[in-house]
Amino acid sequence: MLNNASILVTGGTGSFGYSFAALTLARYKPRRLIVYSRDEMKQWEMAKKFPGEERLRFFIGDVRDRERLYRALDGVDYAIHAAATKIVPSAEYNPFECIKTNINGAMNLIDACIDKKVKRVVALSTDKASSPVNLYGATKLASDKLFVASNAYAGWHETRFSVVRYGNVMGSRGSVIPFFLSIRDKGILPVTDERMTRFMISLEQGVELVWHALEDMEGGEIYVKKIPSMKVVDLARTIAPEARLEFIGIRPGEKLHEQMIGEEDAPYTYEYPHHFKILPAIHNCHLSERHIKEGRKLQEGFSYTSNNNSEWMRVDELQQWLAVNQDRIGKI
Repeated sequence: MLNNASILVTGGTGSFGYSFAALTLARYKPRRLIVYSRDEMKQWEMAKKFPGEERLRFFIGDVRDRERLYRALDGVDYAIHAAATKIVPSAEYNPFECIKTNINGAMNLIDACIDKKVKRVVALSTDKASSPVNLYGATKLASDKLFVASNAYAGWHETRFSVVRYGNVMGSRGSVIPFFLSIRDKGILPVTDERMTRFMISLEQGVELVWHALEDMEGGEIYVKKIPSMKVVDLARTIAPEARLEFIGIRPGEKLHEQMIGEEDAPYTYEYPHHFKILPAIHNCHLSERHIKEGRKLQEGFSYTSNNNSEWMRVDELQQWLAVNQDRIGKI
């Protein structure tokens, strides 16, 4: 469906946007892929990595700028919303700015996509949006609710909205793996708590989930990728076996274990071989067998957290991933 299509990615110079562009241009034949972001230098650097790629277009703009979004979305078939203020401490210290981007920006994109007759929109979410304890997670939960409800808000328009949710993206800028790699020579790695666990996903898996959502969605679904968990102490010891671990305590706004599906979502959640699908709970979303397909309804009380996960990443699997990806960790 992406062949000969026009695609726009907000926050397109981020870790996800770069990988989505590279993989989508390699696998499909889109007419054009528009990178929409506010950082001209990142766009300049990204363009140099795709020499001669005429299908890739760059559009400077901010999701806070409603009029600019309307211009950028002209003639676009599919939109991927990856733009966000996502650094937890930054959001806590700059709450108004976080809300302007993550909530107001989502509202701007939704209105622009409906009015510009975009066919399908997929928004990126996070495990921090499930039962949030920090402002970043709270704004992403609000964003998720906006995208789900917009299938009713769109009225007779044919634009459809869905969400994908996953955990810690391995090797992305600002994540724990490049941080540990940058300080391992010091001989001490700071770890918040010995019990802490996190979900682990590669950028390639994140892109594949978006592709699947674009093809499968009827509107209103939240797709949750089945991914392994890992203890943060195991991650640290794999990266720096000789280093001493210094336990510094959980920081404000941080969870011991992350959650992607809470018990309150279980009545609306269906399981599939490689993912879960949370269907909308609001009454004016018209659900059908097309939403559920071959899914298996989950039992009441089910939750999907990084500590009750049935799949765990082994140390040798992480070592293999590090060996293959060492040249690009923290760079995209």
